[in-house]
Amino acid sequence: MSDPVNPSKLIFAPTGGSTDPTKAIQYIQGSLDLADLSPSPLTQFHAWFAAAQAAGVYQPETVTLATASLPDGHVSARVVFMKELDARGFVVYSNWDTSRKARDVRSNPRAALTFWWREVERQVRVEGPVERLTDAESQVYFDTRIRGSRIGAWASAQSSVLRGREELEERVKEVEKKFEDQDKIPVPPFWGGLRVVPEMVEFWQGRDSRLHDRFRYVREEGKEGKWNVERLSP
Repeated sequence: MSDPVNPSKLIFAPTGGSTDPTKAIQYIQGSLDLADLSPSPLTQFHAWFAAAQAAGVYQPETVTLATASLPDGHVSARVVFMKELDARGFVVYSNWDTSRKARDVRSNPRAALTFWWREVERQVRVEGPVERLTDAESQVYFDTRIRGSRIGAWASAQSSVLRGREELEERVKEVEKKFEDQDKIPVPPFWGGLRVVPEMVEFWQGRDSRLHDRFRYVREEGKEGKWNVERLSP
């Protein structure tokens, strides 16, 4: 729909799939109350993740990872896969040498995650400090990747400028030759898991008229495993 006041706008108030082109789509699938929540946000996330899987959400492990560099404060975000969840937090895997997120966390070891599950009209936000997994921990996941992905992790200096696709393909050939006839490929020292240790976790359930249900868990300082839970305005 074009804006008659400012026709230069390329997109204005899209309706997001609503059957009525004059009205935005409404969220009406569910509600969320304090009584519905677990005392632990990790237990609650696990329950919601299982529900997303059961509802057929496509790749519910898909998450936006946001980081920021210091001192300039420049923010960057990208879509990745959460590969692990344990009592310590949420784990993603990547190159931690040349990538933009690697540069960010070297100056500012904090990150934010946002999960969006459209089919169940739910969102989860996570914020907290980050920590690298050990090579031994990362090797466990690395071994589950197909061989091509393990070779690719060694070959790609992620986010560095390439002269052309041929340069990347040549690096792949060099790595393939290096590990020729080897089934066990070690995890690269510059690649591995990064755990986001949650200090804040928010659960968001879409509601009609944008009056969403939002609950925020905040870790109690100095109290292991203790969380304060607050309802937030939508």
